[in-house]
Amino acid sequence: MLSQVSRAIFFGEAGGAIVKARARMRDVAELAGVGTMTVSRVISGSVPVSEETRARVLAAIASLDYRPNEVARSLREARTRSIGVIVPNFYDSFFAWCAHAVSQVAQKQGYSVMVTTSSEDAAVEYREASLMVRRNIDGLVVIPAWFGVSQLSRPEFASVPIVTIDRPLDLQSRDSAFRGSVTVDNAEGARLGVKHLIAHGHQRILFLSLSNDLFTLKARHASYERNMRSARLTPESYFTCTTQESTLKVLSKAMAHPRPPTAIFSSNNLVTQHTLHALDALKLNVPGDVALVGFDDLKMFDIFVPPVTVVRQPLEGLGRSAAEMLLEQLHGTPRQHRESAAGACNVVLPVELVVRRSCGCTD
Repeated sequence: MLSQVSRAIFFGEAGGAIVKARARMRDVAELAGVGTMTVSRVISGSVPVSEETRARVLAAIASLDYRPNEVARSLREARTRSIGVIVPNFYDSFFAWCAHAVSQVAQKQGYSVMVTTSSEDAAVEYREASLMVRRNIDGLVVIPAWFGVSQLSRPEFASVPIVTIDRPLDLQSRDSAFRGSVTVDNAEGARLGVKHLIAHGHQRILFLSLSNDLFTLKARHASYERNMRSARLTPESYFTCTTQESTLKVLSKAMAHPRPPTAIFSSNNLVTQHTLHALDALKLNVPGDVALVGFDDLKMFDIFVPPVTVVRQPLEGLGRSAAEMLLEQLHGTPRQHRESAAGACNVVLPVELVVRRSCGCTD
């Protein structure tokens, strides 16, 4: 037979039907013969309790099918076990891969994840981050917006740990929460790509880009110029390849030169896609007429004809490292990778040159 206490917990009448009622922490405490504080300590693991007491509490929890009220707990602890992720968009698979990797790590650690986009607009980024903070997220992972001035250093974010991916932000202040960044070695990636083309004997190598004011693209361009000049070659850069049409315009003019370029180094996957479309429209053979190496890899690049040689970034590694960095900070154990004087943790991941056939190499 059920005891009077257990019967009161398990059964109630609703509209004449017998229904199961939700057990409360005090019900668990009464059945286990302990106080509610002891039950809370067993559940959270925050304070050691004797094995005998722990066993009684766990047996009572199982007997009553007790489920902790996570909302109430989060209010008491000022934690929701949720993090926010803000990326510029989902059109670029680079951003989507990073967000997915962050989510995978966070979910394995019992965190829920809210994901949104900034549309590359710092004002939208601020609005979305503010909404997340008002929903009591524990921390933020952000790929900073390209356009506008970041507002993530405003006072309302002072207690929110923020980790950036791909594009670091200078958000240091004495009162700020932990700030960290995870980037890749952009300079080394450009060096690998340019040196590979130079080794093939190319002398007129174009650098095609969306812009020269974004952290990643600026670093890649500076490395391109440095390595071209060290080889006593003249850099030739274009920063208007934002669409297929603008890229076609750039290449039409360049290829009409009496001594046209024989190689192209494109600064990211979007530019590589625009470049491939433009070369096809101009009926130029790759790598016969012009060789190509791109920064960033896409799953489709290895099935193109010819397959595209690329500098590959560790997409999953970027997201995973950012999530781990944030969670370590939330748990009070920040790592010590390249820690700055202001206390931020800055991780730089390696890249690799993936040689296929667009550069002129053969299998």
